[in-house]
Amino acid sequence: MGKTLLDNIDSPEDIKNLSSQELSQLAGEIRELIISTTKANGGHLASNLGAVELTLALHRVFESPKDKILWDVGHQAYTHKILTGRRKDFTTLRKMGGISGFPRREESPHDITDPGHASTSVSSGIGIKKGLDIKGEEGRVVSIIGDGALTGGLALEALNFSGHIPNNLIVIVNDNSMSIDKNVGAISSSLSRMAAAGGYVHFSQTFDKIIYHIPLIGKPFFRFYNRLKKGFKSIFYGDGLFNELGFKYIGPIDGHNLPLLEKMLHRAIEVNRPVVIHVKTIKGKGSDLAEEDPASYHGVSPKVTPGPSDVKSGVRLTSAFSEALVEVGKKNPDIVAITAAMKEGTGLAAFQEQNPQRFFDVGIAEGHGVTFAAGLAITGLRPVVAIYSTFMQRVVDQVIHDVAIPKLPVIFVLDRAGLIPGDGETHQGLYDMALFRSVPGLDVLAPVTGCEIKRALEWAEQQDHPVMIRYSKMASPEELPPYDEPFEQGKGVYLVKRETQAPILFVTLGGLADQVLAASELLRKESVESDVYNLRFATSLESSGMTDLLADYDLVVFLEEGVKQGGAGEYLASLILEKEIPVNFMNLSVPNGFPPAATREELMASYGLDSQGIFNRTLDKWQSYRFRKVVDQVKNDSWEGKKI
Repeated sequence: MGKTLLDNIDSPEDIKNLSSQELSQLAGEIRELIISTTKANGGHLASNLGAVELTLALHRVFESPKDKILWDVGHQAYTHKILTGRRKDFTTLRKMGGISGFPRREESPHDITDPGHASTSVSSGIGIKKGLDIKGEEGRVVSIIGDGALTGGLALEALNFSGHIPNNLIVIVNDNSMSIDKNVGAISSSLSRMAAAGGYVHFSQTFDKIIYHIPLIGKPFFRFYNRLKKGFKSIFYGDGLFNELGFKYIGPIDGHNLPLLEKMLHRAIEVNRPVVIHVKTIKGKGSDLAEEDPASYHGVSPKVTPGPSDVKSGVRLTSAFSEALVEVGKKNPDIVAITAAMKEGTGLAAFQEQNPQRFFDVGIAEGHGVTFAAGLAITGLRPVVAIYSTFMQRVVDQVIHDVAIPKLPVIFVLDRAGLIPGDGETHQGLYDMALFRSVPGLDVLAPVTGCEIKRALEWAEQQDHPVMIRYSKMASPEELPPYDEPFEQGKGVYLVKRETQAPILFVTLGGLADQVLAASELLRKESVESDVYNLRFATSLESSGMTDLLADYDLVVFLEEGVKQGGAGEYLASLILEKEIPVNFMNLSVPNGFPPAATREELMASYGLDSQGIFNRTLDKWQSYRFRKVVDQVKNDSWEGKKI
């Protein structure tokens, strides 16, 4: 293959003098690189294909990193990475030790923030802009935000604040009419009306020129006509959304027309006040499959050809929850389901299909979703709020204040709990137990198999207090016994119970059960017996008989797919100390920190949480315990007057 234009692009300066024809060719080469890399590594395909021309325009008009370009969520920043010195490393995207799938400040001075969740870029942008102003430093700030992310309360709070203080922040609304699921709400409708004004804008600009140049009466009539035109547009197209917030509104414009994009960006600079540029793009641009089905091609797994994630291989825990909710919903008409723009990912689509009047998509507004659920619960309904673990971090206040304090029976279902492959630091589901386990009156459950998810949901439905159910992004472990025992508060079940009393007990919570079982078998090959207990609950252990169970063993090894600090392991350790249980205890949770992009298997191995790592660490601890026991016995014998 011959040398390409892209081979010469190592910084934003390298694209500033390219011709229109060369830029078009470069855009095509960038799309080819994005497709081939996501084909090999997985990643966000459709959103990045749609943002190529917009990114080229930004880096041709602005001087990054002196000018700050901020990406909301950051899952559309692949072209930005390619243009800012990471082209040669782009094939390592989302790989262990490679570049992140999201902007990372430690990775490049062109990455201004570390985004991963939606609706953040305007708040960050106005903070950076005012910070530069206070310090007397030069540099413009551009915040890119998607139409779906505008439904987030943080984005609206930031727009409200930014539009009414002196600044020249530029906000670009990348409107592809498609986030992960279809956008909902009044803001989406307003953007649609603005987008419909595209034809109006073209007609208006042409007609303006004609009127302005009419001899004698042109200029005075133009002023009258312009006032009339603004009123007409406000009534029929509703462009007042951003104007009322204090922004100058420009758009909508074609987000794939590079010369027009550059022209509008220069115009925004000249305005010297807060500006919103409304850009219409096509998600998946350049890939027929991704354009036709942007939702499925939002995020793709490594494949031979680019395609949607293969969610049907094996029995996914998400699918198990989906089936269980439909079944529970048939029996209980009070069950209602809530999602924050993730009905497919959280498994609620099947429930919506059968119960459209009992399903609510609140958009990218998790905090509102939780408090909305509280309101539903007050009326006697039983809300099920399905949100990814990483996004539940955004609603701690609402869970405590609006649900837990009034003791409302809301059921929270947290998908993607534990170690998450590919997406890196911002998407790990490791902190939910540490954040919510200590909330009074909230029970936290961690089912391991699809069968347990069903039993957990049935148990939660019968409670008169809030319940949180969390599970991993994985298939239901086939090698686990299909335990069908109902859940009892605070109680777990044995996965392995040897015929004779074993000296070691593995206590597992969450998605590591299959690795623990394998480690137990490895120990048995070394003539070391162990039992395996599936805790099921991260809460309510004090009165469940757990302390009596632990006292039967010499060594207890606790494992959870969650962060160690503040997790259930620390809770269990404190319980052992408080009850003075004579047992050795080892906590093998995820160490404190933010795991990088890697596969789940690589992350487990790096933390010693795969079967081999669990075996090695447990055997070392057991041998150390046995050695100390022999030494103590020798000491005791010597004190009794025996010769050593």
